[in-house]
Amino acid sequence: MKLLTEIPLKSESNNQIDYHSRILLFGSCFSENIGNKLDYFKFQNYQNPFGILFQPKAIETLISKSINKKQYTEADIFLKDERWHCFDVHSKLSNVSKEDLLVNLNNQLKLTNKQIHDASHIMMTLGTAWVYKFIENNSMVANCHKVPQKLFKKELLSVDDVIQSLMAMVSLIKSVNKKASIIFTVSPVRHLKDGFIENTLSKSHLITAIHSILNENVYYFPSYEIMMDELRDYRFYNDDMIHPNPTAINYIWEKFMKVWVAEKAFITMGEVDFIQKALFHKPFNPNSGAHIKLLQQIETKKIQILKEFPQLVF
Repeated sequence: MKLLTEIPLKSESNNQIDYHSRILLFGSCFSENIGNKLDYFKFQNYQNPFGILFQPKAIETLISKSINKKQYTEADIFLKDERWHCFDVHSKLSNVSKEDLLVNLNNQLKLTNKQIHDASHIMMTLGTAWVYKFIENNSMVANCHKVPQKLFKKELLSVDDVIQSLMAMVSLIKSVNKKASIIFTVSPVRHLKDGFIENTLSKSHLITAIHSILNENVYYFPSYEIMMDELRDYRFYNDDMIHPNPTAINYIWEKFMKVWVAEKAFITMGEVDFIQKALFHKPFNPNSGAHIKLLQQIETKKIQILKEFPQLVF
């Protein structure tokens, strides 16, 4: 008996992820779910250097600034509630020190520039096509930083707007790194604060736009569709009924591995998994012979893995 419909997936054999790959991730909180899996298995990855970004224009702005070696200045930041903020980035970068914020922002631009140049895979998870414009200067923001909503105008990016933004991102990346595989996906997180109908409209704009620009080096991974069609049950959501729960994240990760992770990496992933679980294990008796033997096994496996992949850090 078949109890669900499965989305057909095929392996992307041209440039799959292995332990030599360098993966750069931008986008919504779901990009961090995937990034955390890559972290756990010790793949080389760099996640959201400017924090969580939900809409495509925000990602485009920071890719453009990084590649074009722009610099943030005092004119780009503002003080609110005794902290300095930048409308381009997530509030996790905000700082009580103006100088420290600017140093951090510009360091991240420099580091992101290097990551884009070196990346074998760049994954962008789009969350919404709804954007906010700061009325004072008509500029689009990535984060409102709890500035009063009356100071912003909310707009829905058209499909053409999203297409132009995605094409700009791809063009910028390809101008410095032609070999990188660019993977777009749409976050399965539902933005219900926008409204149920509005969320569906927003996701449809993103999906339509992405499928308009796919080519031999630009791909789509159906995270959203897997959540909506294969996991169509509230038991796969957190208590907020909005975010996928760990079971759903693990399920989508397994699908992602099937498509994007090279089969030759699976053995190393298994060894890393053994080490990770053993390191997190809390023994009843740390001095027992069994635990000492386990520690010796861990060290032996670590030495074996590090001989082949010295970049791994446990």
